[in-house]
Amino acid sequence: MPTPTVAACQTDLADLDPPANLAAVGERLAALDDRVDVAVFPEYALTGFVADDRVYDAALARDGDELDRLAASAADYDVAVLAGFVEDAGDAYYNSVAYVAPDGERTFYRKRNLWGGEADVLEAGDEAVTVETPAGKTGLATCYDLNFVDVSAEFARERVDALFVVGAWPGTHSENWRLLLRARALDGVRWVVGCGRTGRRDLPDARVVDYAGKSAVVRPDGAVSAALNRDERTLVADLDPEILAEQREFVGVFAEAP
Repeated sequence: MPTPTVAACQTDLADLDPPANLAAVGERLAALDDRVDVAVFPEYALTGFVADDRVYDAALARDGDELDRLAASAADYDVAVLAGFVEDAGDAYYNSVAYVAPDGERTFYRKRNLWGGEADVLEAGDEAVTVETPAGKTGLATCYDLNFVDVSAEFARERVDALFVVGAWPGTHSENWRLLLRARALDGVRWVVGCGRTGRRDLPDARVVDYAGKSAVVRPDGAVSAALNRDERTLVADLDPEILAEQREFVGVFAEAP
């Protein structure tokens, strides 16, 4: 298996402004090295978020023009893209992520574990989602999902090779984000790519939030392979399949029963 290259595109979002966010995503994709196979953006990367009715005006449909533009960028730059957004499903709204392959195929995941004010305006998803990526079979997770060991165990039973996590973790809890990324890599013996939002949400009549950033790529043994602090930067890393194979052989959790 060739060694895949991923990019965690740590981003300062424009809350409730999809056109600005889509433009920013396009600029980041255009600036990527040609060797990047997958670009991961933060939670709510296309829409931003606020826990009141204003978020509905920014919500996007799966088959809308904005996701078509994201798919066009994936094709233009020959890179798979993972990005979060508030989804308008017609009868409900969700915290969703879209994995868009260069050939246009789309896979969606709806966050199952809502945090704080999300539950006031959004519905929770109810399905675990895996997708074939250049990193192999990959689980999709969003932010607070990291806190739930049963989520990790589901992906372990699926024997995923990687976990891609989009986040918008508050800076006050930044060490928890990094710790949980490492834990989910170790307890599933898999690569973990976590892309976090950076910058500040500062909207009228909403709580100001400074975001943690701290995107990271974590090895299957729980060691941090590469990481960012809070700058708006892109972290590029290789996910060596030999490291995954060595660690799984060493730990033995995936050994076949006699």
